[in-house]
Amino acid sequence: MSTRTQSPPLPNNDDNFSLKAILPPLMAIIVGMIMVILDSTVVNNAIPHLVDYFDTDLKTIQWTVTGYTLALSAVIPLAGWLTDKFGSKQIFLLTITLFTIGSLLCGIAQTPEQLIIYRVIQGLGGGMVSPIGMAMVFKLAPPERRGSIMGVLGIPMLMAPAFGPVLSGWLVDSVSWHWIFIINLPIGIIAFILGVKYLPKSDRHKAPHLDVIGMFLAPIAFTMLAFGVSEGGTSWSSTATITGLTVGGVALIVFIFVELRQEQPLLELKVFKSSDFTRGIILTWIVQLALFGAMLIVPLYLQSVKHYTALETGWILMPQAICAGIGMPISGRLFDKIGARPLAFGGLAVVSAALFILSTVSVDTSLWLIIVSICMMGLGMGFSMMPLNTHVLNSAPRRLVSRVTPLTTAAQQVVVSFAVAGLTGYLTSQITSHSASAGQGANPLTAVVEGYGDTFFLSACIATAGVLLSLILRKPRLKEEDKLSTGDESGADAAMMMGH
Repeated sequence: MSTRTQSPPLPNNDDNFSLKAILPPLMAIIVGMIMVILDSTVVNNAIPHLVDYFDTDLKTIQWTVTGYTLALSAVIPLAGWLTDKFGSKQIFLLTITLFTIGSLLCGIAQTPEQLIIYRVIQGLGGGMVSPIGMAMVFKLAPPERRGSIMGVLGIPMLMAPAFGPVLSGWLVDSVSWHWIFIINLPIGIIAFILGVKYLPKSDRHKAPHLDVIGMFLAPIAFTMLAFGVSEGGTSWSSTATITGLTVGGVALIVFIFVELRQEQPLLELKVFKSSDFTRGIILTWIVQLALFGAMLIVPLYLQSVKHYTALETGWILMPQAICAGIGMPISGRLFDKIGARPLAFGGLAVVSAALFILSTVSVDTSLWLIIVSICMMGLGMGFSMMPLNTHVLNSAPRRLVSRVTPLTTAAQQVVVSFAVAGLTGYLTSQITSHSASAGQGANPLTAVVEGYGDTFFLSACIATAGVLLSLILRKPRLKEEDKLSTGDESGADAAMMMGH
């Protein structure tokens, strides 16, 4: 039985709808989402400073990113269950609070271990902000006006990745790295106050069965696999690598077995029975492996090899987000006309070319060549990611469409964590290998540059595999019983897929 809580009615029918009327609740959601999206972009630029400040190595500090993304993946599938049980407004405010507390703790961390733990707390809060926020925004306007509302929401969502590295660079250079986290405190308080005052109270429904076994198995499987991949960058035969991959692999197999037997699983793996969905999601993972790992390596290269400041690095990285923002709406319009295959092929080809260019870097590589490569990566991402996400959603059996978004968004965070862990481990290993083979008297910076070149080359090879795989994409073939009577549910999930 649903328990309806009373709230002032929102003008959500087309006759009396106006953007001004829903602006206060919309602002509460936007402020909260910007805080989380910004945080996902500011940390990459600060990684070199964190390595120096804590006097540790890259393999340790990268867990501030890997731990955060794994925490995101752990809570995203719980968003639907929690909002059914407690209401979307209550859970949105709770996640904002947890994220803000985690940010404050990160800002006062004294050791790398503390920072990693506090980043996990951040991730547990931040993981549900975007999907819940998107779902709430979707309900604020009638179907005829949702496109314009999503457009309003899309502007800050595109601006945050563009200005995040610049903000991070300014704070790191001019203030302190602590402030890339502490700055979330006033933003979080504002988002909470706006949410309490303006967000409409939501329905509470009888929550479905909670897959407790899956909830515990998934983090164990993905964390141990990420650890094994990270250690494998150094040595695939080491005890740590074998232990991580073995424990993670066994946990993953058990998790898959449990999920397939559950009537209401944590992640709906039955959707992989659709070959179109499987092709699309695997290709999406390949794009994420190639792109997101490289997006962490680029600022490391700019600061450790080219010796740019964090602020200069932020400005250099900005064109990537701008080009991605240019490519996304264009690809969205083209998708309706030509489908996902040509867009994925073209976008991934551009990404591959950019990464192959970066694989040729040297100590004297021109800044303009790097910027051109970064722009190509952004444009390729803009042309490939949104069509692929839409293709994946369209490929899912319609009876499972409401379960697709938690699966795809959680899987994205897991893949990002693998990319970051794997490429940083590989980078460290290659730098060590080149340093050892160069011998005494050689320029140590040359070995470092060669390590970066090898890492970009590996990313380029992964992207090239995606180019080839994109050729087997086809327009989804849905069965008659899979067709929805209305487009509402599909639209909601399409909107939610824009998060993180």
